[in-house]
Amino acid sequence: MNPYNAPLAEMRFLLEKVFDAPKTWSEMPAMAETVDMDTAAAILDEADKISRELIHPINRSGDEQGVRHEADKVITPDGYKAVYDQYAEGGWVGLCGDPEFGGMGMPKMLGVLVDEMAYSACNAFTLYGSLTAGAALAIHAHGSEEIKEQYLPMMYSGEWAGAMDMTEPQAGSDLRNIRTKAVPNEDGSYKITGSKIFITGGDHDLTENVIHLVLAKLPNTNGISLFLVPKIKVNADNSLGDANGVTVGSIEHKMGLKGSATCVMNFDDAEGYLIGKPNRGLVCMFTMMNYERLAIGIQGLGTSQAAYQMAADYAKERVQGVAAGGSPTGANCDPILVHGDVRRMLLTIRTLTEAGRALSVYTGQQLDLAKYSEDPDVKAKASRFMGLLTPVSKAFLSDRGLDAAIMAQQVFGGHGYIRETGIEQLVRDTRIAQIYEGTNGIQAIDFLGRKVTGDNVTALSEFITEQVANINGYQHVSDADKTRILGLLEQLLVVAKQVNENKLSHPALINACAVDYLDAFGYSLYGCFWLAMVNAANDHDDDNFKQQKSHLNRFYFDKLIAKADFHLSQVSMGDASIMQMDAELF
Repeated sequence: MNPYNAPLAEMRFLLEKVFDAPKTWSEMPAMAETVDMDTAAAILDEADKISRELIHPINRSGDEQGVRHEADKVITPDGYKAVYDQYAEGGWVGLCGDPEFGGMGMPKMLGVLVDEMAYSACNAFTLYGSLTAGAALAIHAHGSEEIKEQYLPMMYSGEWAGAMDMTEPQAGSDLRNIRTKAVPNEDGSYKITGSKIFITGGDHDLTENVIHLVLAKLPNTNGISLFLVPKIKVNADNSLGDANGVTVGSIEHKMGLKGSATCVMNFDDAEGYLIGKPNRGLVCMFTMMNYERLAIGIQGLGTSQAAYQMAADYAKERVQGVAAGGSPTGANCDPILVHGDVRRMLLTIRTLTEAGRALSVYTGQQLDLAKYSEDPDVKAKASRFMGLLTPVSKAFLSDRGLDAAIMAQQVFGGHGYIRETGIEQLVRDTRIAQIYEGTNGIQAIDFLGRKVTGDNVTALSEFITEQVANINGYQHVSDADKTRILGLLEQLLVVAKQVNENKLSHPALINACAVDYLDAFGYSLYGCFWLAMVNAANDHDDDNFKQQKSHLNRFYFDKLIAKADFHLSQVSMGDASIMQMDAELF
């Protein structure tokens, strides 16, 4: 299997030149004394080393061996425990966690790049730390001081893991039908009883305890509340006590992510503690879900980068056929990189991946501003932008991640369909990213129905106004490319307003057209980021880097940007042809 090497130059370029991270950090007192570009570069270098030397070597073996459920134990693949211990000892689980509770306090716009490296190296392994970080975020935002002091340090250190327990057999995306119950105890705790399915990291042998965040219903209410339920009870001195009635019914046998323990979890009078207010559990859980949605988008991005590296290396080495017009070297056979269709696939993967990385860093920047800025106007605007971008980051990045994996597999030809090359594992591992943490269709409905038209297109208008101002300020991009993107941004607003005006008279309109609108937005936004990158690369001291950006930008505008037009045309066609056929005709 090909080694993984993080695109460090690209990552530093985005932080320093495209999004001016040093300025962002210097304007937030919480970050000003914590991180600068030297610190960020050192963290990226170390994350690259760990991803390459520790995490990536267990990717293939973990897929081959998988997770085992023996008696009452869930056993991860060989090597996972040793690598996890080193990963946790390095502080990577708590990289962006609150320093008051043992986290490193790093900004999210740096954290997303570290996450990308880990996902590129091994999707399955990286999920364990990601779920823990997300659970810790929800506890930090909504838990009592006592709970935060007791649980967060052990989670940030990686000694305890976290899991999110929502789904039940009869309640997937619609959680109103969950049956798990929470009965109050006299001491203020609750007895949690019920079963959950599809629980990533529900149990495993990497840590001594797993802290579950469980959605359940209180007696005589239809509301949903959130409870912290440890696998092993925790004593007042943080030592572990008795088992807590939290057991594994089985593990799921999945298409991919074989090294990730996806469990059926049973709670039998398990002791739990309320997080947040009664009947407000979904509000609390969405703190974790929004974090995980960005993380799963980055899973798709990490897959894209890994797929590109594998396919590009293969295309340079695999000799097959002769270049159109004859071999440039006079050979009987040339590397397949000379063929136009192979180049088309590689350029598509690379242009989408580099723009996707820009989206992840930009979204991380908005998260940082919303959390740390002391300017109330900046904070509020970043929160609005974050609301817009979270479903897009999850859906568009993971959709394009699967596209990239499949195109890379196609570059390998028949060798891509057999296990030895490793590319088929990427296809299997990343397929789930479009499904879990809210299917991408649901993300699109959230985007168009709540984030775009929910406020009568106010936040989208504000966002597009800022993008237009940025584009008009670029000095080193072509006028034709500027005009192309500005026209698309205008059309995004026009179509959004049309949907907004018709959403009540056509109640199925948003549901039927949401995916196309999100894709139109995604391809248009990537065009904005390509202009930002080309503009910033103009004074780059590496001529090759500058030329790469120029070539890739040209390919994106010549070959891919038209996808935005197509998807907008689909939205404009409305929902009639989708909804008019009677159900019995299907």
